[in-house]
Amino acid sequence: MSLSTEITVGTDVVVRQLRWEADGVVSLQLATPGGELLPPWEPGSHIDVVLPNGVERQYSLCGPPGERAYYRIGVRRERASRGGSEYVHAFLRPGQRLTIKGPRNNFGFRPAESYVFVAAGIGITPILPMIREAESQHADWQLYFGGHTSASMPFLDELRSYGPRVRCHPADTVGRIPLPELEKPAQSGAKVYACGPASLLSDLDTAAENWPDGTLHLERFKVREIPPAENKPVEVVCAASKKTVSVPADKSIIRALEDAGIRPPTSCRSGICGSCETRVLEGIPEHRDGILSASEQKAGDRMFVCVSRARTPRLVLDL
Repeated sequence: MSLSTEITVGTDVVVRQLRWEADGVVSLQLATPGGELLPPWEPGSHIDVVLPNGVERQYSLCGPPGERAYYRIGVRRERASRGGSEYVHAFLRPGQRLTIKGPRNNFGFRPAESYVFVAAGIGITPILPMIREAESQHADWQLYFGGHTSASMPFLDELRSYGPRVRCHPADTVGRIPLPELEKPAQSGAKVYACGPASLLSDLDTAAENWPDGTLHLERFKVREIPPAENKPVEVVCAASKKTVSVPADKSIIRALEDAGIRPPTSCRSGICGSCETRVLEGIPEHRDGILSASEQKAGDRMFVCVSRARTPRLVLDL
């Protein structure tokens, strides 16, 4: 995580622009009402957006890297929306005010001589600033961009300006992204950054089993759900609070902590935003987030208490 800047209490912004980008996708420009600069950010960062209906969702920043006069995000209208994307598309208009928190970065962009970017659908949003950054570094790069149809793939006009380095794969006419083509650049030292649906990222995880360590970097929208039957009770010792909390199998660690009066920062409650990151002092966590890499999970020195649990009967946390 390369950037720790965060607005913890939230800040008011106004919707400066709402623009159609593709079938079912709009982009928003968010700026402070008085024109003050927003906090600095880096490619891979996201913000939490608190909508007027009280729903809070996470969106990747997809404007020019480091732009502080406004933030740009992209929002796809989800068929099974729980009030986030549906509100944005149906009710949000320029001039309305929102609250945002962040930015945070769980998808840090690292310098390299060459990159392969892989995105599908709205997964292009965190990749757009990375492409601009790679351009500014004069690095070699290519993008594989997929979607159900060309009409559903956002920011295509922006991407076409990069010429043949952008390879579009609308499934209805061209077919799926040819992941075997990534083998050669990955083995040659390219960093692979990817964002998209779970099926694509799962296929990339499988492909990367034979790649050098540290090659693949993923941004997930959702993490794998664990059936409650697989949960085990755990005792959580909060070192700073001097409290011990018994967490039953049918309750998350963060919910049990809150019931005991301990309230870590939290937002998504699904292991993707990073706000509830907690240091592990003793015990072995069972990681269920979509943020930590395999090596970071193996280190076992931190966890995200909204979704993760424990491999040991007892955890000591820095809470």
